[in-house]
Amino acid sequence: YIMAEMDIYNEPDTTSVKIEALKRNCLDLLKKVVDLAPNVSEEIYITAINQESASKLADYAASNLNLNIADKQDLLETYEVQKRMEKLVTHLNREVGVLELSQKIQTEAANEMGKMQRDYILREQLKAIRRELGEEDDRTAEVGEFQKRIEEGGLPPLAREAAVKELDRLSKMNPSAAEYTVSRTYLDWLVSLPWERSSPEELDIKKATKILDEDHYGLEKVKERILEFLAVRKLKADLKGPILCFVGPPGVGKTSLGRSIARAMGRKFARISLGGMHDEAEIRGHRRTYVGSLPGRIIQSIRRCDSNNPVLMLDEIDKIGKDFRGDPSSALLEVLDPEQNNTFSDHYLDVPFDLSRVMFITTGNILDTIPSVLLDRMEVIRLPGYTDREKLQIAKKYLVPREIENHGLKPAQLQMPDETVLKLIQNYTRESGLRNLDREIANVCRKIAKKVATNEKTKAAIRPLDIPELLGPERYVLDKLPRQGEIGVVPGLAYTSTGGDILYIEVTQMSGKSSLTLTGNLGDVMKESVQTALSCVRSQAKELGIDPTFFEKTDIHVHVPAGAVPKDGPSAGITIATALVGMLTKRPVRPKPSMTGEITLRGMVLPIGGLKEKCLAALRYGFKEIILPAENERDLVDLPKEIKSHFRFHFVDHIEQVFEIAFAGRKKESKLPSP
Repeated sequence: YIMAEMDIYNEPDTTSVKIEALKRNCLDLLKKVVDLAPNVSEEIYITAINQESASKLADYAASNLNLNIADKQDLLETYEVQKRMEKLVTHLNREVGVLELSQKIQTEAANEMGKMQRDYILREQLKAIRRELGEEDDRTAEVGEFQKRIEEGGLPPLAREAAVKELDRLSKMNPSAAEYTVSRTYLDWLVSLPWERSSPEELDIKKATKILDEDHYGLEKVKERILEFLAVRKLKADLKGPILCFVGPPGVGKTSLGRSIARAMGRKFARISLGGMHDEAEIRGHRRTYVGSLPGRIIQSIRRCDSNNPVLMLDEIDKIGKDFRGDPSSALLEVLDPEQNNTFSDHYLDVPFDLSRVMFITTGNILDTIPSVLLDRMEVIRLPGYTDREKLQIAKKYLVPREIENHGLKPAQLQMPDETVLKLIQNYTRESGLRNLDREIANVCRKIAKKVATNEKTKAAIRPLDIPELLGPERYVLDKLPRQGEIGVVPGLAYTSTGGDILYIEVTQMSGKSSLTLTGNLGDVMKESVQTALSCVRSQAKELGIDPTFFEKTDIHVHVPAGAVPKDGPSAGITIATALVGMLTKRPVRPKPSMTGEITLRGMVLPIGGLKEKCLAALRYGFKEIILPAENERDLVDLPKEIKSHFRFHFVDHIEQVFEIAFAGRKKESKLPSP
C-alpha cells in the first residue's frame, strides 16, 4: 500500500468583510453558470449556498467548473482563502462570458432556422392559395415566359433543342437552388441572341459615298472597297460579309473609319479591343461548369447590338498576347474564316451561331506580329500616313471646327488660317496620323477659351507668330540634309509602326584585325543585312577600286543612330553598302538623294514596302531625290501628286546603279569624316 507524509494546514479566520463580499459575488456568478449551462445541475448551487466557510465554497465551486488541470492545480496550491476566492471569481466571470456568447450564437441560429422554416411554410401556403385562385407562381410564370420567347425567338433547330431541354430542367428545379440561377442565365442568353434579327441595310451607293466623305478625307481605296461591297450586296442579297484588315500608323483614322462604314451601311457598330488579350476564353467564352461563366466577347457584342449583321471592329489585332491560358489568335481563325464562321460555336452556348452576316474589320499598326494563317483570312488595306497638305485639309474640315465647338467657342472668336495650321503641323507635331495635331489645336482652343472666360482681349485670327506665345517654343525644326563632303554617312528611309522616318547609316574604319562592330540597337534581320552588304562590297572590291585585302587589316564599325531606338528590317541594305563604299573609297555621297532597298549577295536590289510612308519622311526632311528598287516603280500610282511632283525618282535593280547615282560627280578624296 501507499504511504505518505502530510502536514495539517490550519486555515486562519475567514470572516473578514472582503472575504464575505467575495463569497457573495462567487455565489451570484455560480447562479448564472447554473442558469446558462444546460449540463450543470441546480443542486450544485444549493450545495454551494450551504457551505459554511469561504474555503470550502471555493473548493466546491472550483471542482464543479469546467476548468483545465493547470487552473485547478493553481487553486489547490493557493492557501490564502482571499486569493483563492479572487482567482475563482476570475474563472467564474470567464465561464459566464463564454456561456452568454454561446447562448447568443444558439439563439441567432435558432432564429435564422425559424425564419427559413417560416418563409418556406409561407411560400408553400402562397403556392396553395395561388393554385386555388387559378394563378401561376413566379417559377411557373418565368417558365411560361421562356417558353414564349423560345417559340418567338426564331432559334435554329440545334439552339431550340438546347433551349427546350434546359427549360425542362429549369421547371423541375427549386428556385432557391444555385443551379437554378445558372440555368436561367443560360436560357436568357439563348433566347436573347438575334438569331434572325437583322438591321435594315442602306444600299444607296450615293448616300453611302456622301456619308464616307463627310466623316473622312481621302482614304479612297477603303471607300471604294466599301462601295463595291454595297454594290454587289445590292445585286446579291446573300453575299457574305467581307473581312477587312486596316493597317497603318496610329492616328490615321482606322477605328473611326469603322464607325463611318457602319453608318454608311445602316448597320449597328461594336468595337472589341484585342490589345493585350491573353485568354482564349475572351473570344470563345467559358464553359458553363465555371462559376460566373459568360459567352465570349464576340457573342456579347452581337447581343448588345441586337442584330446578326453588325459591323464588328476587332481593334489592335497585332497586339494579341499568348500564354498558358491559350492563344486568342488561334480562336480567331474560325471567327475570321467566311467558310467556317457560319457555324461558330461559343463554349458557353455550346450551339453554333451564324457569323457569316457580320462584317468584320480588324485594325493594326504592323503586319509582322499577326500570325500568317490569320493574316491569310483577311483582306489587307493599308492606310498610309498623311502629307502636310492632307493634314491641312483634314484640320480645316474636321479638327478645327470640332475643337472650337467642344470648347464652347464660336467661329467668330477663333480663326486659324492655313499658315497657322501648317505651323502646328511642321513645328509642333511629327507623326503620320493626326492625334498630336488634334491635341495641339485643342491646346490653342483652351488658351483662347480661358481669355474669353476672363474677358481678356483676344485676336480672332491666330497668326503663326502667335503660336509660340500660346504653346511655347517650337518642338521640331525641319531637319537639315547631311553636311557636304561627309564621308561614310548615307541617309536611308525606314518604315516603323508610327510611320516613315529617316535612318542615317554611319560607317568608319580603323586599323585592326578584320572585325565588324555593329551598334545602334539593331535587330537580327538588320545585322544580317550589314553582313550581306559587306560581303557584296568585298566580292566587288576590285571593280570598285578597293584593295581586295582591305578587310584583313581593317576593323569596320557600322552605327545607326539613335542608339536607344530599336531597328530591324532588310530595306537598309543598299544604304549600308553605299556607306561602306563611300568610306573605303573616301567619297561622300551627294546630299540630295535618300535611298531604300534590300540587297542580295549578288548585288541585286529587291523591292520594299511602306513606300508612301518613306516618301513622306523624305519630304519632311527636305530631300529632292529618292533611289528605289525598280520593282517599286509600279507602286507610284498610289502616291499623291504632291509627292510625285516633289521628287525625282531613280529606279535601280543592281547596286552598281546605286553607286553611280549616289557618287555621281564625286571624285575620290582623302578627306576624313567630319567630327
